Amino acid sequence: MHHHKPCPVNAKFWTPGVIVLSVLMGVAFITIAARFIGGLGYVTNLSTARPWGLWIGIDVGSGVALAAGGFTTAALAHILGRHYYEPVVRPAILTAALGYTFVVLGLIVDIGRSWAIWKPMFFWNTNSVLFEVAMCVMFYLTVLYIEFFPIVAERFKGNVNFKGFLSNFNGLIDRIITVIDKMLGKIMWVFIIAGVVLSCMHQSSLGSLMLIAPTKLHPLWYTPILPLLFLTSAIALGYPMVVFETTIATSSLKLDSEMEILTPLTKITIWLLGLYGALKLGDMFYRGTYVYLLDGTYQTNSFLAEVLLGVIIPWFILLSKKLRSSRKWLFAASTLIVGGVVLNRINVFIVGYQPPVSKTAYFPSIGEIAVTVGLISTLMFIYRLAVTWLPVLNVQVKEVSDEK
Repeated sequence: MHHHKPCPVNAKFWTPGVIVLSVLMGVAFITIAARFIGGLGYVTNLSTARPWGLWIGIDVGSGVALAAGGFTTAALAHILGRHYYEPVVRPAILTAALGYTFVVLGLIVDIGRSWAIWKPMFFWNTNSVLFEVAMCVMFYLTVLYIEFFPIVAERFKGNVNFKGFLSNFNGLIDRIITVIDKMLGKIMWVFIIAGVVLSCMHQSSLGSLMLIAPTKLHPLWYTPILPLLFLTSAIALGYPMVVFETTIATSSLKLDSEMEILTPLTKITIWLLGLYGALKLGDMFYRGTYVYLLDGTYQTNSFLAEVLLGVIIPWFILLSKKLRSSRKWLFAASTLIVGGVVLNRINVFIVGYQPPVSKTAYFPSIGEIAVTVGLISTLMFIYRLAVTWLPVLNVQVKEVSDEK
């Protein structure tokens, strides 16, 4: 008899794909070293007039949004009590923890004085939206590590087996893991609720950052409800992101597709994506910014691509029960939603952002692209490492019978 349970995946680690990821990581490491030796201007196309670019749009803005699957699945399974979706919570939390980790790493590379990144913890500016974002990201990342600890404990509790001199500490480390795991089991609900609250706060606050730039942000994206649009788009993205990463992981590792969980999960997305689309289009018509749609500029074309490909088309795909039940169509719809939210963040922070003092158009340098690709590659590399060592993904196992 077979059943499914979270287990380390027994798969070959060093595949051609993983080797490619390692090469991309190496290129990014060299580029990051060049950035810290020669400064931002040495490897980027950033300037005083244009102080942010690809790293903020992708590594930070998009990275935070793409990690939304962590708090949306935790809220569904643990707060709302829908334990049927429990199998996708662990990979979602892993993805969120890795995503937020690399948001922080991306910020360290991006900010001019990276050695001062610790200062918001002690020098509070409570009038700054950026301060609220910084504190929420820091606390939520800590919460994600705490939520992920029971998975690590499950793997090593009673199985700590260091060799050599470190073997003297095996018993002590095992007792520490056991005590912490037991303690967290009693108060984990506090961290789950805190994670949902903190996520909602900084997802919306990222949109609030652009409210102070009404003359710099294109009218198609500048709106007083920008924080609400950032929050609702992140929530709508949560479950499609789970489908996206689960489908890639199960296909790569040759595991069960888990369609019996993913199909009903994305049924919820119909309402969430519909709400986001209604708010976005309703705001556009209310403010009359639809007059820009036929301008033919790259900004308006990018806006149309964001709405059509990222909201309207996948929404109609998910409306069909037949298409939702198809693994290919479900993955296609989820990929469009993921791409649409990423494009939205790129549009807000890069495409639609036009400082009046900037005399030249911005396009990311090869160095900026290399770092972004390298960080994403590192995230994928560690994800594969984690699922092969820790009980994250559901694996079919054979149940041993006592009958002879």
